[in-house]
Amino acid sequence: MSASEYHIPVMLSQCIEGLDIRPDGVYVDLTFGGGGHSKEILKHLGPEGHLYGFDQDDDAARNALEYPNFTFVQANFRDLKRYLRLYGVSQVDGILADLGISSHQIDEPSRGFSTRFDGDLDMRMNQLGNVTAKDVLNTYEEEKLHKVFGIYGEVKNAKSLAQAVVSERAIRPFETIEQFKQLLQKLAPRNREFKYFAQVFQALRIEVNDEMRALEEMLYQTVEVLKPEGRLVVMSYHSLEDRMVKNFMNKGKMQGEVEKDFYGNLIRPLEPVSRKAIQASPEEVAVNNRARSAKLRIAKKV
Repeated sequence: MSASEYHIPVMLSQCIEGLDIRPDGVYVDLTFGGGGHSKEILKHLGPEGHLYGFDQDDDAARNALEYPNFTFVQANFRDLKRYLRLYGVSQVDGILADLGISSHQIDEPSRGFSTRFDGDLDMRMNQLGNVTAKDVLNTYEEEKLHKVFGIYGEVKNAKSLAQAVVSERAIRPFETIEQFKQLLQKLAPRNREFKYFAQVFQALRIEVNDEMRALEEMLYQTVEVLKPEGRLVVMSYHSLEDRMVKNFMNKGKMQGEVEKDFYGNLIRPLEPVSRKAIQASPEEVAVNNRARSAKLRIAKKV
């Protein structure tokens, strides 16, 4: 499967420019997917440079590149530091993370990520994971479902939805996407059904894959493994991720105000390269609709 069939990389040139690649540098692509970003990074590396590509998905592993200066690591990016240490790497020159799910994962009915197809309520990025979307819907208590839908999906009627899920599963446990959509149809705002479905499915996907905690763990590790002046390039697709990335790049932490020294200088491990998030051009959005919600942020280690 080619990278273009698997996933069209968003803002590819901006990502590469943000990494400021040195031919002899060591780089990490934390979301390998179809290898689109990785292939472009390798074009800028000399034989003395090296790229490590992380991805926990079995489908991504089948796309692993056969380059002498490329190493595929089948692991969650929350284990960045541990796996780099296994390969004898303590510091790198740049890290790229394209968050969210790939076009391939969305378009594969058996994965259960998309509302466009019927199939099992799965949503695991790592198909060896223990928890599926079906498990969340059928076993979580009402209060916990309320929090998942409200926080991760920003669903306005999260409480009503949680109540409806608990009532429905008492009659018939959830098994398929189509069955769950029938329930959602009753609660979705008129003429906004597709957005509502997307919000609910996003909430389930984040919960199933523990995405927010994994992102937080990964971000803190990037500071430890980046060399001074090393670049961190992160692309996100929803406000929860972008807020976390923005806060970390600006403040060195997820919440609270940035700390200052006695002279009023900011104390933070990273310095944003651009003040605002970079967004795709209208021309790119017209070709690749997924670029519409993408926000790219770049920082360098102080």
